[in-house]
Amino acid sequence: MVPELSRSAAARLVREGQVTVDGVVTRRPSAPVRVGQQLSVDVPPPRPSGVQPQALPLHIVYQDSDLAVIDKEAGRVVHPAPGHPDGTLVNALLHHLDDLSGVGGEERPGIVHRLDRGTSGLLVVAKHDAAHRHLAAQFAAHTAGRTYLAIVHGTPREASGRITSRLARHPRDRLRMASTGTAEGREAITDWSLVAPGEGASLIRCTLQTGRTHQVRVHLRELGHPLLGDGLYALRGRRLRAAVAGLLDPSGQRPMLHAWRLQLAHPADERRLAFVADPPADFVQLLQAFGWELAGA
Repeated sequence: MVPELSRSAAARLVREGQVTVDGVVTRRPSAPVRVGQQLSVDVPPPRPSGVQPQALPLHIVYQDSDLAVIDKEAGRVVHPAPGHPDGTLVNALLHHLDDLSGVGGEERPGIVHRLDRGTSGLLVVAKHDAAHRHLAAQFAAHTAGRTYLAIVHGTPREASGRITSRLARHPRDRLRMASTGTAEGREAITDWSLVAPGEGASLIRCTLQTGRTHQVRVHLRELGHPLLGDGLYALRGRRLRAAVAGLLDPSGQRPMLHAWRLQLAHPADERRLAFVADPPADFVQLLQAFGWELAGA
């Protein structure tokens, strides 16, 4: 009917009385339409989302009329939520992006995939519904490429591997996720490879085949090598030399995880886009403390 609208958005317009069939308003999304009938759709301007623009720092790696790629700083929450009503990435996007045509009927950017508050690096944002659907489909079909750099405790015995599990909320700690041996949860797949071992820690590259909440953090913990700085998924008895430990955030809220590379097809013309974001200063300090070279990783 209107290609740029999703099925849910079109159904909402019907229920709101914005669609006529042969000049008569219809409010039933399931109403049959016969060949030859004329449909008219009045698409109103996006509604205010209620989220206020804020002039916060924002590193835009790339943008056009369809999408924007952001290099998110560690410590920035992506979307307003209880406990974080403002100061989020969405607040910053509403200030810095002036050509949003709205997603889901609201004047807001479309967050296609999220990064945890403590994770730095690349994420893509859709500027309108059609771009959001196209990008979301890529992530659902695992055709968008995401590669993370992780600094973990210890050194894996193998040089590489694949971790497959089903992730669900931890049965006793609702802040955490955990792998479950039952059909409960959602499939999560992480490919990993050892980049460089060090004294008590290693640099690992992770390629996501799925994108579940806390996926890399849970999988690396269950591998026996949790992320440095990750207080939520720490294992007891893991110690680092004082000079290195002093470089970590003592709050345990800055896991050493960086969304390093992002590849996707442009929603307008399918051309392949590829982006790389250098790690931030705190990550680089740890690389240097262990004497690791990142080039090529």
